[in-house]
Amino acid sequence: MKDRMIIRVACWTLPGLLLVAAVHAQQPPAACIENSLGIRLLFIPAGSLIMGSPYEQMLRQEDERPHTVTISKSFYLGETEITQQQWTALLGADKSFFQGDSLPVERVSWNEAVAFCAALSQKEGKHYRLPTEAEWEYACLSAGDSTAKDPLDECAWYNRNSGETTHRVAGQKPNRLGLYDMLGNVAEWCSDYYQADYPQGPVIDPQGPEQGAYRVMRGGSWASSACACRPASRSDAPPGYPLKQTGFRILLEYGSGSN
Repeated sequence: MKDRMIIRVACWTLPGLLLVAAVHAQQPPAACIENSLGIRLLFIPAGSLIMGSPYEQMLRQEDERPHTVTISKSFYLGETEITQQQWTALLGADKSFFQGDSLPVERVSWNEAVAFCAALSQKEGKHYRLPTEAEWEYACLSAGDSTAKDPLDECAWYNRNSGETTHRVAGQKPNRLGLYDMLGNVAEWCSDYYQADYPQGPVIDPQGPEQGAYRVMRGGSWASSACACRPASRSDAPPGYPLKQTGFRILLEYGSGSN
């Protein structure tokens, strides 16, 4: 009798556990998570976009040829650019030209931005990195929504309204995904090497060329013109070169301990 009861309990418990596991697996990802440094990261769903600028756009540059890009994997992206307080908490004193805890860290080279991501990954056991150029533009366009067009003065600090300085993060209007300062304040490093010619046809999860002398920066800065503060606008610099116009935001790969 005792053995029979044990078998019944075991038979009932296994399906119950499987049901609980299935329900847990179906839980949607958190819209926003906060890590050990107080960095808030927002969920960006997979999707596609027309990357680059239409040929008829007045301000477009030759390196902005439009092409279809698919972002096949969802990810988390920093709600704001990395601040000086967040940098200092992980790596110690920063060398920003404009000083202030809530200001974006700048005068950070691409190499140093990558080192920050590596240190944070090691600290938390997750995979943080810089976004690719395609991931950055996709997020800037609110997951590829090219109809989102707020007046630049409302969402960006650039050369007409910045007063020639950076400003505290999240001081302007966010985009439709809730991301602040994707345009202006500081330009943001991306993971890719710069290449003037985009692919001719549709691509999936482009990583940029395998080698090069310069890394991509996106979004424009407090010193940039309106032309440079467009989602499709591209700039570049040597990876070891820090600029007071340049900072970064981080990406957390979805599934690397993020859900």
